[in-house]
Amino acid sequence: MKNILVTIDFADKVEFLIDQACELAESLDSKIWLLHVASEDANLVGFGIGSPTINDSRAEVFKEQYKLLQKYVIELKEKGVDAEGLIIQGSTIESVISESKKLNIDIIVAGYHEHGFLYKAFIGSVSAEILKKSNIPVLMVPID
Repeated sequence: MKNILVTIDFADKVEFLIDQACELAESLDSKIWLLHVASEDANLVGFGIGSPTINDSRAEVFKEQYKLLQKYVIELKEKGVDAEGLIIQGSTIESVISESKKLNIDIIVAGYHEHGFLYKAFIGSVSAEILKKSNIPVLMVPID
């Protein structure tokens, strides 16, 4: 196993998820790819007529997310783990599956939040959908 993809949403306990992936990478001498999928936003990519203030705000959010992702990559490299970070735009599930194939990923590591019945019924879980749709093994890490 040489490539591990870790899905990052910048929510609470993302460091715990990265630490779990780091332990796996160290034991298997693997590279970690940290992936954050930003939602598609017509205003952000210039197809809509958005307020410059909104666009500037979105750009600032991406800039901060990129800095944080690079911080995680540097921390992994300081531990001796090869790592790279990616931020892409798109549909989360399809983007994770697509990037996994492009990067020759051997396992996907995804955090799992426990949600109530109504949330599951109407919104669902990104991690559960990745698990259903991926042909690549998925390690679900409970982070609640």
